[in-house]
Amino acid sequence: MKLYNVHSEPIEQLKSEFKTDFENGLTVQQIEVNRGTYGKNELETKTHRTLFNMLFDQFKDFTVIILMIAAVLSMILKEWVDGIVIIGIVVLNAGLGTYQENKASNALEALKKMASPKTKVSRDGKIIEVDSQSLVPGDIVHLETGDFVPADIRLLESTNLKIDESALTGESVASEKDAKVSLKQDTGIGDRANSAFSGTIVTYGRGKGVVVNTGMATEIGKIAKMLNETEEESTPLQKKLTQFGKMLGIICLAVSVIIIVLGFVRGGDMLEIFLTAVSLAVAAIPEGLPAVVTTVLALGMQRMVKRNAIMKRLSAVETLGSTTTICSDKTGTLTQNKMTVQSFFINETLYEVTGTGYTFDGEIKRDQSSESEKEVVSDLPLEATWLFRTAALCNDAEIEGEDCIGDPTEGALVVLAQKSGIDYKKLRGEYPRIDEYPFDSERKLMSTVHEIENEKVMLTKGATDELISRCDTVMMAGEIKPLTDALKEVILNQNKTYAQNALRVIGYAKKKLGVDESPVDAEKHMTFIGMSGMIDPPREEAIKAIKICKNAGIKVVMITGDHIVTATAIAKQMGIISQNDEAIEGAAINGIEASELAEILKHKRVFARVSPEHKVNIVKALKAGGEVVAMTGDGVNDAPALKSADIGVAMGITGTDVSKEAADMILTDDNFASIVSAVEEGRIIYSNIRKFVGFLLSCNVGEILIIFIAMVANWGVPLVPIQLLWVNLITDSLPAFSLGMEKGEKSIMDQPPRKREEPIVDKKMGIAIIFQSIGLTLAVLASYRIGYMMAGANNEIITARTFAFATLIFGEMLRAYSARRENQFIWHYNIFTNKFLNLSVIVAVALLLIVVYVPPLQGVFSTIALAPIQLLTVIGFSILPVLFGEIAKAINHR
Repeated sequence: MKLYNVHSEPIEQLKSEFKTDFENGLTVQQIEVNRGTYGKNELETKTHRTLFNMLFDQFKDFTVIILMIAAVLSMILKEWVDGIVIIGIVVLNAGLGTYQENKASNALEALKKMASPKTKVSRDGKIIEVDSQSLVPGDIVHLETGDFVPADIRLLESTNLKIDESALTGESVASEKDAKVSLKQDTGIGDRANSAFSGTIVTYGRGKGVVVNTGMATEIGKIAKMLNETEEESTPLQKKLTQFGKMLGIICLAVSVIIIVLGFVRGGDMLEIFLTAVSLAVAAIPEGLPAVVTTVLALGMQRMVKRNAIMKRLSAVETLGSTTTICSDKTGTLTQNKMTVQSFFINETLYEVTGTGYTFDGEIKRDQSSESEKEVVSDLPLEATWLFRTAALCNDAEIEGEDCIGDPTEGALVVLAQKSGIDYKKLRGEYPRIDEYPFDSERKLMSTVHEIENEKVMLTKGATDELISRCDTVMMAGEIKPLTDALKEVILNQNKTYAQNALRVIGYAKKKLGVDESPVDAEKHMTFIGMSGMIDPPREEAIKAIKICKNAGIKVVMITGDHIVTATAIAKQMGIISQNDEAIEGAAINGIEASELAEILKHKRVFARVSPEHKVNIVKALKAGGEVVAMTGDGVNDAPALKSADIGVAMGITGTDVSKEAADMILTDDNFASIVSAVEEGRIIYSNIRKFVGFLLSCNVGEILIIFIAMVANWGVPLVPIQLLWVNLITDSLPAFSLGMEKGEKSIMDQPPRKREEPIVDKKMGIAIIFQSIGLTLAVLASYRIGYMMAGANNEIITARTFAFATLIFGEMLRAYSARRENQFIWHYNIFTNKFLNLSVIVAVALLLIVVYVPPLQGVFSTIALAPIQLLTVIGFSILPVLFGEIAKAINHR
């Protein structure tokens, strides 16, 4: 039997279930029995595929098969260099793919490591330290500050116990635990105060509990199971390039067969026709495409690193660019993950505190009726001094640099005191603590005693409503006055206002103590000082990034473990939502169908108090609705959703090993704005991929049309095999790579995301390819026929083929400048700003001139030296493809 809802079970039932003794723990014999019943305290992993299987799968792709056939055919033609290059490209890509697959998914191994610290347990009446893997249900575990929780535990005792469960629940504030509380069966993970969960960390106090679930039965285990069940999917780019490769390969093979059949029917030189058909098939398949795509994506990854985003998979770069929805955690991604006091209330007056985080930069302003009337305050009343003293002295936190050592809430109070001009360390030295009454969840208060100005003074902080009930006086204008019902109402109304604005409220009080009076007895008849409101503030750059997302047609959804009030307030500040009804709690989507959840997602942008299952269900519902989803996260609880999303985005600073292993991208600054920068980079990369795919495809279609039309018209073969392969070598590499290096167009984030089902060759690109191919075909065939007329005696066919060969290369090189923009006409931008393209054109032209004018190579490439007038004629015809490319842009504009 594995228990999942032990938080609602009677304690005595657990003792009976596990045959344990809450004082002495399990016996050695009972440990073996329980291990046989419940299994080991470790996580299961699915069987890993071998490296051979990973490598073999790389060669199942249709495009790779065609490329291998092309390599074999090249070698049959004795074009050894071309064949070896093709095979090298295929093997290189297969090796990269295998490496990426082998490294991409080690999430469960990270989970196992995370779940295996040392643990103190009671066994046979002794407290000993054991490896957490040896724990079994029924073991009695002792927890202290700094300990990892080794299994799911039902608490038996708790003293000021707080546990950081952010890795599991996403909630930014440590959870307060109370072993005595009774809970209902449907209580969510984040509210189970009588339980501790595997993989979380004790941040304060101590506790003792009985292990109730181990291994795969723990909450982390359920997450591990979801990770096992999550299938890896091909990205949109992989799917589109696969479709593109299949289509192009089939067309090439079909045209080659037709050319052979035509040659056979007409009784031509079958060897020459066969070699031409095979050469066309090799030349028309852009075997450089995978290499160019890989290189462009890899360079894009390098640019992303500079923008604080590390991509783990090449193809994920493009997927991020097509994102339509970003599901983001709140704490640390949209917010700063640094609690900050924003306001305090004394003497019926509100004061604003500027500055954020754990730095001491900031000012205190009196909060008047309008922003312009806020003024910096230098003469604060006496009650403010006592509030700051209480914040600094009734406090265990320290600030080191920009980091908080201790509870984040207390760290914010230290910063508040420091901003007021108090040196908190010096103050603690002047007024050392002589007694204390630590915080507990029943009183909701903490008190410390100090000797201040020759008096024994107790300083108390805690929940305002609890504190006010223990006060009968209030400090106002430096005097002690009776706390009337009217004043109580004012204070409690302000407390309510703070809470409605998602501020965490802390109240402050003081009291003079008698010589022998202890804090335990003294927390009554106190003097109320005031209260403060704090929050984990939003990142300013994230607010700007959300505006960019809206302009780019990208939806932002906040998914958090925090309370709905806090989540709603932050979401409003950031512009994610405008109305409260756009937020919903995770409990409201329990057990609903995917279709119903998809409908809810049309209207809700904030999901609060969510579980790991909720996150996965939300991602799946969005994907089922056609969205391309990026999901952010930093905790263990986020790992299944990160793997389920099209792009999983993990936090590099606060993220757990599990989330980083499950993700496709890691943010080095944990900043939402960096996600949007990466989206922009992804869009630029995809736009560039479209440019060079369109360029390559129009070149190859043009080559097919040139040979096909010439054969149908019975004009002979305008390009011999070696010329086709040379054109292929020049135009399928350098220009395409150069187009992949284009800088982003300014309007790229003002355009809506692409639809998931949109093919890489859409209607717009199809029109451009048709017109450019026709322009290229007309230019080459016209040049070919003119070459006959301009040729000398006995050199007609060689001259004509040289005309066609040179026109094809010049035409494709010049047209690359037109291909730099899909929507702008060539005269609207500086065509020479891409230095890589300029260099590519120079190299291509130089290689052309070498094979045309160097005598030893003329025989190899069937060329002849062109006279100046002939070369000018060729260049004139080469302009035709550029003109047709601009005509295609005009048609697309219309």
